[in-house]
Amino acid sequence: MWPNSSSSSFLLTGFPGLEAAHHWISTSFFFIYISVLFGNGTLLLLIKKDHNLHEPMYYFLAMLAATDLGLTLTTMPTVMGFLLLDHREIGNVACFSQAYFIHSLSFVESGVLLAMAYDRFIAICNPLRYTSILTNTRVVKIGLVVLTRGFVSVVPPILPLYFFSYCHSSVLSHAFCLHQDVIKLACADTTFNRLYPVVLVVIIFVLDSLVILISYVLILKSVLSIASREEQAKALNTCVSHICCVLVFYVTVIGLSLIHRFGKEVPHNVHLIMSYVYFLFPPLMNPIIYSVKTKQIQSGILHLFTNHRVSA
Repeated sequence: MWPNSSSSSFLLTGFPGLEAAHHWISTSFFFIYISVLFGNGTLLLLIKKDHNLHEPMYYFLAMLAATDLGLTLTTMPTVMGFLLLDHREIGNVACFSQAYFIHSLSFVESGVLLAMAYDRFIAICNPLRYTSILTNTRVVKIGLVVLTRGFVSVVPPILPLYFFSYCHSSVLSHAFCLHQDVIKLACADTTFNRLYPVVLVVIIFVLDSLVILISYVLILKSVLSIASREEQAKALNTCVSHICCVLVFYVTVIGLSLIHRFGKEVPHNVHLIMSYVYFLFPPLMNPIIYSVKTKQIQSGILHLFTNHRVSA
């Protein structure tokens, strides 16, 4: 049995009331997407080429960059197609697949940030055993667990979408497909699809953020036990980039959740802007944060582009 729907496609939505400005808006989105691709692509290339960065901390950073690239490439085709070419129609299968990857990669990103917190916890609280605990094999296993959790947990609510009938309006509220948008259009019992995501968000986003918070409480406790002020600052400095990335990610998650839950009177375009901030701001900022705050990344980038210039 394959999709049972009265409509074989959905219609995407841009910024209602701002249709005349879509081409100008598309220019901003184009530069943001290019910046995201360039920044995260550079990080991946740098970590691959620079043997000084072949450490667990940077392997997890590579996972974060790859996740951000995947999320960006998932939304970019429909967003830019709509804004530049006014291509509104998207097939059911393409829509459900896009929703699957968007939600899966969001959960993967949360898992990667949790893994990075674990890395910092071991590095500061148990430095003598750091290399023996976070071996390459264990880093790969952690990565596989994070990927499996993200991609498997989203299957239960996405799979039924292929078999629902859609007899309401076929107009979505974004220029990309989200699970919560699609189920509003379904003519079926969507109780499971409404309750399961709430439980999933609590289990993944809430628990991940709590574990990260607890890990940093323990890290701070360990750092304060160091006698030297200089050593304290040095230890905390290794965590600054990760803390910034965690704040960028979870502040946008909380902001989006609050505006969807309590912003019934807020204009629809504000909801749209918050959605785009959630999907674009962390992938844009993460490489910038690590480039600015991490000396190894700074010197690696300088070395990478200097070598390319010399070769040219």
